[in-house]
Amino acid sequence: MNPGILYAFAAFVLWGLFPVYFKTLHQIPALEMLAHRMAWSLVFVVAVLVVRRHWRWLGPTLRERRLLGRFVASAVLLSANWGIYIWAVNAGHIVEASLGYFINPLINVLFGYAFLRERLRALQWAAVALAAAGVVWLTWQNGAPPWISLALAVTFGGYGLLRKTAQLGALEGLALETVLLFPVAIVYLTIVGLAGASHFTHASRGLQLLLAASGPITAVPLLLFGAAARRIPLSMLGLIQYVTPTLQLLTGVLIYGEPFGAVQAVGYGAIWVALGLYSLEGVRSLVAARERRAA
Repeated sequence: MNPGILYAFAAFVLWGLFPVYFKTLHQIPALEMLAHRMAWSLVFVVAVLVVRRHWRWLGPTLRERRLLGRFVASAVLLSANWGIYIWAVNAGHIVEASLGYFINPLINVLFGYAFLRERLRALQWAAVALAAAGVVWLTWQNGAPPWISLALAVTFGGYGLLRKTAQLGALEGLALETVLLFPVAIVYLTIVGLAGASHFTHASRGLQLLLAASGPITAVPLLLFGAAARRIPLSMLGLIQYVTPTLQLLTGVLIYGEPFGAVQAVGYGAIWVALGLYSLEGVRSLVAARERRAA
């Protein structure tokens, strides 16, 4: 088996189990948890860079204002995505959060059309329209749009767009983003600590270790994903990525007892069919490309 497939499954399974990890830390407020995630991610990434002796790229990169500006934007989107997700999990919205990552591939398609001038084929337009119908159905039935899902999909889609157009690898990009986020995290944690409101300080040793583990827990799936992306086609990677929201959905319903009734089934069903059309188009394009190369 291509090792890239194993790397991809490992990354998406780890992401799919994130609700269990963040639920374990429910005593920590979402904003404080986010700040710790930013800080410990940098600590872990720096350790990786030191072991690999791979830090000479950082100085020249920090002097490239245009590239740095892109990564400031991507860091903002990434932190927003992390924060919304942490809050959603601990507020009992795991199912709605999972919908965001089901929608995300179709948001990527729209962003590619809008910002990268990528042409959409008929099945892709049909998939986008069907997913939009599912969102409209959920909005009508619930009296409000699924804001958590849409916010997660748009922030992660925007993050992916910025990373696609920035010339840095997965490890280097994550390192730069965490370097940019670290001062914000440290200032916030310092203020909370001086005010005597730090939950980390008063937590048990086990909880403190779990919170510190947010660094590798954040970075390892990203590094596995980067390794997978270099070894297998993006179309295959796109199909495997549905492991993450599927596990999150099952976790929310089966482990934490979140509701999933007929209304959700219709709305999610429309989005799942849309994803099926999107995946079918991706497979067709891959087969056609291989046939052209063979000819």
